[in-house]
Amino acid sequence: MPRDRKIPRPSAGDLYSFLRLSDGWQLVNIKGMTNLRGDTMCRRYYNMRSIGALLVCFLLAAALAGCHLLRPTSQKKYTDTFFDTFDTFVTVVAYTRTEKEFDDYFQRIHQRFLEFHKLYDIYNAYPGINNLKTINDNAGVNPVNVDKEIIDLIVFAKDWHKKTGGQTNIAMGSVLRIWHDYREQGMEDPQSAQLPPMEALRKAAEHTDIDKVIVDIGKSTVFLADKDMSLDVGAVAKGYATAVVTREMRAQGLESAFISSSGNIETVGKPLDGVRERWGIGVQDPEQSVFSNEQDLLDVIYANNVGVASSGDYQRYYVVDGKPFHHLIDPKTLMPGDYYRAVTIKAPDAGIADFMSTAAFLLPLEESKVLVESLEGVEAIWVTADGRVEATDGMKTILRSNGATGAKAE
Repeated sequence: MPRDRKIPRPSAGDLYSFLRLSDGWQLVNIKGMTNLRGDTMCRRYYNMRSIGALLVCFLLAAALAGCHLLRPTSQKKYTDTFFDTFDTFVTVVAYTRTEKEFDDYFQRIHQRFLEFHKLYDIYNAYPGINNLKTINDNAGVNPVNVDKEIIDLIVFAKDWHKKTGGQTNIAMGSVLRIWHDYREQGMEDPQSAQLPPMEALRKAAEHTDIDKVIVDIGKSTVFLADKDMSLDVGAVAKGYATAVVTREMRAQGLESAFISSSGNIETVGKPLDGVRERWGIGVQDPEQSVFSNEQDLLDVIYANNVGVASSGDYQRYYVVDGKPFHHLIDPKTLMPGDYYRAVTIKAPDAGIADFMSTAAFLLPLEESKVLVESLEGVEAIWVTADGRVEATDGMKTILRSNGATGAKAE
């Protein structure tokens, strides 16, 4: 990919987006939608469910080969969204034989996300549940008996922490909590926004040793050996939950779908519309609003049975003295990483993609490339701080800007 120019914009009219949606039968303008629950609705010509105005995942999550080519199949496409887990929206698009079949899958997916939301919550307690907050509250005191989903997440995060050289560390809760509090205060009162004192950050960083996160798989317990440490799984929780739920639904018979939790995407099979062989996953341009249309995508990735996630400086930030400070904190400097505007990862599943997007974001370009290229099935796009776009060779082969499409070969 050339270093001195950005990828060409995808052409209009063939992508799901915030403003326009193609379901294979007609284009529907959804500009009039007014709120998350879809009080103002549009209906697609063929089996269209109501959609909320903020379904940005459509902007990031699907491309069609051309609606005029689509032919009816035994499977029909259905879409639905819920907004009550992980403080974000989760959208499911699937091809099923009946609407009831889709609804059954959708309810199972929703239920599992609700369960993961409670288990991975570091802020709230729930009756009868030992979750990550319970573990943090018992730091230096007692091991906590937890569900397998928590054990599996922590083991996954510790394993990938070692594989990636420690850039993504779920034991950085003490540092991330300070940044979180200052960011929240700065967003509520921009005029008095401040940076956290470096002395406080350094002191907190003394309590981030992931080896002190003690997991006893046999007893199903987790113990934080340092009383001042805490877990924060924000860099992996949504993607990991997406990967687990997708894997479960695939095992239960789901043949064609994508699931997106705030842009952490995993696809199942291929789109069963009779034309496309691959899902198209839009890559957000960090220079553009996430609420803009398909013209503002950076590129489109065409692939099946993969996970895709992005980390960027445009996602969560506050402004101090005219300078934005985002939420991706470098464990070496204890400040927001400043190598890139955004990094997008394609990986075998959404959990790896989510974890790796943070790890790759927090390394200089050459080190980041070496890390990504050392991992089987992992590819990346980097948008550097000065706007250059770089990509691994494997990623280039599946990008629209390099000739990839979702259509069947002629």
